[in-house]
Amino acid sequence: MSKTLHLIPVPLGDSANENWLPAAVQQQANELSYFIAENAKTARAFLKQMGTQRPLQDIIIHQLDKRGTPKKQIQQWLQAPEAENGVGLVSEAGCPAVADPGAVVVSLAHDLGFTVKPHVGPSSILLGLMASGLDGQNFCFHGYVPKQADDQARTLKLWEQASKKQQQSQIFIETPYRNPALFEALLKTLEPSTRLCVARSLTTPDEWIRTHTVSQWRNQTAPDLNKYPTLFLFQASA
Repeated sequence: MSKTLHLIPVPLGDSANENWLPAAVQQQANELSYFIAENAKTARAFLKQMGTQRPLQDIIIHQLDKRGTPKKQIQQWLQAPEAENGVGLVSEAGCPAVADPGAVVVSLAHDLGFTVKPHVGPSSILLGLMASGLDGQNFCFHGYVPKQADDQARTLKLWEQASKKQQQSQIFIETPYRNPALFEALLKTLEPSTRLCVARSLTTPDEWIRTHTVSQWRNQTAPDLNKYPTLFLFQASA
């Protein structure tokens, strides 16, 4: 039998386990004792929340380097004796390997003959798209917007042009403390008829999702987005 890499989703924020993760996935997480994580500290907090069959101090967690972990290092982790009983891959938030450095772990696991098992759990990208009312057939996730104001405005206009031409939903995120500034930039840069969705703190008690045209957003009080994880989506009118 091949070894198995379990792709275990983790919470998007502070929320009761039963609100975001099926019991069977929680049980699988409980049974594993060998993990690769984007962030070891948040992975331990997740495992403590789930509960584990072994003492937490006996569970091995390898952390991926934000600057890029050498492939040889990841291969060594996957070929270690402890991996024989299964490896868990966890992100810092949401689903591993989606807008996440864990993708390279999955790629190497395939090369090494692992069975790769994705488990059901929350993805802010899909949840936000589901709730936006924008096109769910044709969409593009861009990750983070540029930080510099000129580059940011230029990029947003390019995305809006692509959205108009292809009738494509554009999806992106920002560092939480920069959310208010990005929201202001969106209202300043995008065309009045473009539909903009703001999806804040998905799956948590602070969840808040609204879609309006840019013109409508300009005529109401800005939402409180400061330091809340937020997904932004827009679609230009044809």
